[in-house]
Amino acid sequence: MLEREVKLSFDSPERARAAVIAACATLIRSRRLQHDVLFDTADQQLRQRGCALRIRFEDGAGVLTFKGPVAPGSMKVRDEHETKVDDPSALQRVLEGLGYRSWFTYEKFREEYALPDVVAAVDETPVGTFVELEGSEPAILTATQLMGRTPADFILASYRALFLARRPASASSAGDMVFPVR
Repeated sequence: MLEREVKLSFDSPERARAAVIAACATLIRSRRLQHDVLFDTADQQLRQRGCALRIRFEDGAGVLTFKGPVAPGSMKVRDEHETKVDDPSALQRVLEGLGYRSWFTYEKFREEYALPDVVAAVDETPVGTFVELEGSEPAILTATQLMGRTPADFILASYRALFLARRPASASSAGDMVFPVR
């Protein structure tokens, strides 16, 4: 499946939510915590190819995702393959048994809204609030305009890259993007 997405930065979850609602979006999944773990080989074969292997832990279940390299362009476009897993912790042990190791963990509170041919996700992360728009190119452009933004506002960076750019100066580059212990 082809994934096409962009992120838009907002000052607060309230402003992000207000922009999405002003675009006449409909809530499809309420706010919940997503705990994502990225895996790679010891010699970083996936990262060297621009690929990502992730387990998303959410509400006791999970999703395994493989993402291919990003194609050049004004939006982030790449192959994406996902499957649900009943026991993400067991899957993590399987991946580790196959030689994959977790190398970055990130968390976000996410709620999702529907617009025509677009899913708008309000993501609250430890390094800021973003709206991620995923769908067709024309629909993303329309949603962007309805939210009072332009393509000049598009962020194509991954959450890992945003974490490295926005983390406190005292944080090490080896750290994870997680919320303080709750």
